This record gives sequence, structure tokens and C-alpha cells, in this order.
Amino acid sequence: MLRKMLTKVILLALSCSAMSAEANQMTFSISKTWDSRPSDHDPIVIKLYPEGEFLVMEMDAPFFNDPPAPDGEAGKPFPKLWDYEVVEAFFLGADERYLEVEFSPHGQHLLLLLSGRKNAIKMCLPVDYTSTINGKTWHGVAKIPKSYFPPRVNLFNAYAIHGSGENRQYEALFPVPLGHFPHADFHRLEYFRYIEFEKLLPNINSLSDVWTKALENAGGELTCTEN
Repeated sequence: MLRKMLTKVILLALSCSAMSAEANQMTFSISKTWDSRPSDHDPIVIKLYPEGEFLVMEMDAPFFNDPPAPDGEAGKPFPKLWDYEVVEAFFLGADERYLEVEFSPHGQHLLLLLSGRKNAIKMCLPVDYTSTINGKTWHGVAKIPKSYFPPRVNLFNAYAIHGSGENRQYEALFPVPLGHFPHADFHRLEYFRYIEFEKLLPNINSLSDVWTKALENAGGELTCTEN
């Protein structure tokens, strides 16, 4: 009898743990262009969930192979990755400080810290990122350190880019209204939307050492060099 009771308690604990992990996961689907038109392909799905002192970002997306792969090593930062096929996410905190992350299906990545709209103060931060291409789709997994996020993140947006020339496509999780702007701009912070980030990574209430040093050296760490 005691053994049965203990078994039930253990199973209940495991069940609660699984429910808690599920509750801490957020899933987003990008299915519109930057200006609120329906996209012409399957949506890009992004999952966010905590893992210790990291935020895991998983991506599942159609693979267009357009433009061709960047001429850079997989698993390393690549400057101007936004000129290629990418999935991006922006995490906006207090005082217009935000983290921008970009991930390629070919394995390259680009992470930037910004203080003020479009004002990058550090780029090419290292990150654990892997990607796999499976025919017409790709899957990516990034583990983003907690120290990369600014204090009090509560606004968020995500984007996807593919195509070349006139066929270049810009897509957004939270797009701008149709007809409001002539071109895409992923730094229109007023269109970001609320995210309950505390459920993912709680207690980010002050600047990390990464952010403090980046602000002190603002503009001096804008190259992709080995860290």
C-alpha cells in the first residue's frame, strides 16, 4: 500500500513538472507580411522556453534557399545576416534597450544589443545555435544566455526574410497596418506587443555585466571578431 501511494505521489510530481514546463513555453506563428498581407506559404513557428540560465528559441520554417547560403562558418556570427534568409526576434525592455537575434537555416547567427531605436552598441555575441535543413523545411535551436536580455523585457516581435531582388519577402509576427508605410522596417518599436517575459526568465531587473560593458563601450564593439 505504501509503495502504491509513493508511486502515485511520484507520478503526480512528474505530471506537475511537465505541466509547469508546458506553461512556461510560448509559441508564435508568423503568417503575415510586414504590412499585414497573408503570406503565401506555411507559417514560421517559433517556440520560446527556459532552460536554466538560458532562453531556448526553436524555429521551424519553410526552406527557400534564396538567397544562397552566406559565405560563413556554421555556428559563428555573420555580419549583415539580415541580407540573407533568416528568422529574427526582438526583445524590448526598459529605456528602449533591446536584444535582436537573427538565425539562418545554414547555421550562421547574428545577435545585437541596441540602446535606442536602431542604435546598435554591440554585435556578434556568441551563442549556442544549430540548424538542420530537411528538404523544403528547416529547424533551428538557439540557447540565448539570460545575460543578453535587457532589464524588464515586456515587448516582443519576430520576423522572417527570404527571397532576392524584387522577390524579397519580409514577414512579421506583429505587422504594421496595411498602407501605413512604404517599406519594411523591423525597428518600429511602437508595433511590438506585450510578452509575459517573466514567465520565461524571471528577475531581470538590472543591467547584466554584458550590457554594462556594452553601454560603456557603445559603438566600439560593432565587428564580428572571435570572442
